[in-house]
Amino acid sequence: MDIRQLRHFLAVAENLHFGKAAEQLGITQPPLSQSIMALEKELGIALFIRNKRHVALTPFGEAWRDYVEAALKEVDALPQIAERLKEGSKGHLDLSFVSTADFNILPILVRRYRALYPDVELSLSEATSDLQISDLTKGLRHAGIIIPPRSSELPSSLSYKKLVSEPLIAAVPALWIKEQRLSLVNRKLSPDSVRQAPLIIFPRHFAPAFYDIVMDYYQACGGYPNIAQQAIQMQTIISLVAASMGIAIVPRSLRHMARRDVRYIELQKPAALLETGIAWRKDDQTPTLTRFLDVTHEMLDAIS
Repeated sequence: MDIRQLRHFLAVAENLHFGKAAEQLGITQPPLSQSIMALEKELGIALFIRNKRHVALTPFGEAWRDYVEAALKEVDALPQIAERLKEGSKGHLDLSFVSTADFNILPILVRRYRALYPDVELSLSEATSDLQISDLTKGLRHAGIIIPPRSSELPSSLSYKKLVSEPLIAAVPALWIKEQRLSLVNRKLSPDSVRQAPLIIFPRHFAPAFYDIVMDYYQACGGYPNIAQQAIQMQTIISLVAASMGIAIVPRSLRHMARRDVRYIELQKPAALLETGIAWRKDDQTPTLTRFLDVTHEMLDAIS
């Protein structure tokens, strides 16, 4: 059977008259009758009860009509769906992100993109920058919000756009402030306090660029960190700070993660800025990705 036969069936079912159905379809009656008979032969069951004065649907024809109407409605929608898929207002987008992006650029981008393209299926997954870069080169993701590597270039197959650069601050136990266990200069944490306090940080293989910035900062402060604990989730790191296990050097945007037992303090000696950007494959022509990059560029233009 084909779509033409299904439309013939619906026309007869609506008119219950072969002559009127043929006129509606813009064909003569004999080809219409032949089309219906061929359809009934293929199905192995009658669709209509016919006599010289009367045409009626059989019980099977009545039941099948609903399915044919639904199927043709889907078929008729295909051109519009194709257009929306082509323009990127429908489809799928797989976006990964580093955990720190969840506190700065990610919510803004996702909120704007969802407002413009609500029918796109958006898959979000948290991953380290190294894993994202690997997955992007393999074509497993459309785009990734990453902290770019400091010691090497991104693979030549990837494009990259800086989104934000932000200073690092210290997350410290509120109890230590109350007990004056930390030295503050103009409400900023002194290099001596940074150097002497136990440090809570990511393992290097989870966030090498971030880790190296923190290590460089300690060297600039004249020493090496006393790493007390390591954790892979930023929420866990802040929880350990709240438990007075040590301090953490974190992006300034993390101040949005308010905890009663944690204080966020500027560093007296500024650290290098932490850069976050978006990476994608140069040859990826996925329309939903193109639209997401458009949103990204528009927001960056608005900020600048």
